[in-house]
Amino acid sequence: MKKQRNFVRYSLAFRQKVVSEIESGKLGIEGARKLYDIHGGGTIQEWMKKLGKTHLLNKVIHIEMKDEVSKIKELEKEKKALESALAQAQLKIITLESTLKVLEEKAGEKLKKKTDIKSSSTVSEIKNSKKEDIH
Repeated sequence: MKKQRNFVRYSLAFRQKVVSEIESGKLGIEGARKLYDIHGGGTIQEWMKKLGKTHLLNKVIHIEMKDEVSKIKELEKEKKALESALAQAQLKIITLESTLKVLEEKAGEKLKKKTDIKSSSTVSEIKNSKKEDIH
């Protein structure tokens, strides 16, 4: 059997009374919740937003120094530049890969790199023999 869930509706007058007691300092939020048996973690906070002075609610205030703001803007600008460079590099890679694929298809076989490059010692021997031929 399913449990029935009861919804508690608080009158406007009751909500205003609770909010005014919290604002006057007679009760804290937790004290009011316990005293009046109010369920729900954010119920009283919602009442205070709607009915009370919102300056008593916890607020996050972000304080920055002037150089922090400029540093953040500079880093965001640098991030955009890097993202743009990355995108251009990726487009270049795609273009080169597609060009290579077209060339391979036209040639009918895959292009291979030359692996029989002469070593530097062989090249120096050839230079020396050419010098001897000249003299």
